[in-house]
Amino acid sequence: MHHQEFESPEELRDTIKCFWYNRRESGELQPGFEVQPDGYAEIIFHFSADLSISNNGNLQPLPSPFMMGLLNQPVNFHTKNRLEILGIRCFPWTVFDLLGLRPDKDGVRIFEHPIAQLQSLLKNLIRAGEINEAVALIKQYFLDAQSNIAANSLLAKAGIAMRQANGTLPVGQVAAAAHSTIRTLERNFKQSSGYSVKDVSGLIRFEQVRNQLWANPGINLAGLAHELGYTDQAHLSREFKRYSGSAPAAFARKAKKERQELGADFVAFIQA
Repeated sequence: MHHQEFESPEELRDTIKCFWYNRRESGELQPGFEVQPDGYAEIIFHFSADLSISNNGNLQPLPSPFMMGLLNQPVNFHTKNRLEILGIRCFPWTVFDLLGLRPDKDGVRIFEHPIAQLQSLLKNLIRAGEINEAVALIKQYFLDAQSNIAANSLLAKAGIAMRQANGTLPVGQVAAAAHSTIRTLERNFKQSSGYSVKDVSGLIRFEQVRNQLWANPGINLAGLAHELGYTDQAHLSREFKRYSGSAPAAFARKAKKERQELGADFVAFIQA
């Protein structure tokens, strides 16, 4: 397993959190891996002929690229042999404007877009081991695209406030940080992401719990609940199970085992 992240250019930081590359060897069988929810949307290029999503017990092949929108529960993927991925980690309130698509709530979205024309160029660079060059190509594509998109300062200010507070701010305080009314902020959020401010804040806060449990499986849950503004440990546990499908303690046990296999710093698109 190899994972590498690349900083977003300054011109794109209100839109794209980062770019990343991941490589994993899956062996001859077709094992599954699980992706946990978080507070980002991902545009995913993959370089494997057999990446599929599990859909009601059936495997649905995925084209490249596809979008990982906001999730409200884990999603299971399947692949075979080597899987290489280039990901663009976007803020959920910017990704649809960036691509010129209508927002929706599909967790995994297959879409048609001119960006797909990059697939063959990226594949050649990845096969040649030129990861930096592949990332530079994607960065330039979005730098060019960004010049045609009007910036939404309201959403940018709201997003910064939500992220800095780890999803703990009430909607009224997010609106105040964006110098907006609650009604205007919610309308803009729904139009840009398909979700409410509360929906996205909940995922951002869950993401913090998930990351903390991954990095430190033995962390005190009562203290973490207090730190992240949950009413109590029981509230944290209910919300965590709602998004992850498992209790925090069970996730922590699994994380402890997998950290030994994947490395301590790996919390990204693939949650094995």
